[in-house]
Amino acid sequence: MDPLAVHKALANPARLQFMQWLREPEKHFDENSYRQQGLGFHIGVCVGDIQKRSGLAQSVVSGYLQTLKDAGLLTSERIGKWTYYRRNEPVIAEFAAHVRDEL
Repeated sequence: MDPLAVHKALANPARLQFMQWLREPEKHFDENSYRQQGLGFHIGVCVGDIQKRSGLAQSVVSGYLQTLKDAGLLTSERIGKWTYYRRNEPVIAEFAAHVRDEL
């Protein structure tokens, strides 16, 4: 984990909001369409759903999600033509410990 990369990734309000939404996706997204496909939020949230909720362009959302992934905060899984993102809790815990212990 690169603490500076994490700080930079979280410095953008939209990226920070994505992390907050993904913390409790059931509060921010409709899981019914996932269940109909035999999926659930354990797999992550589809980029398209994040884009719809944010109102940002798909290319912007994809770039923001990639920044969070590059910082280690998210993992992704591609199923068919869709990509699903979820939080990388071990890295988030490592970052929280770093902040607690180093700042």
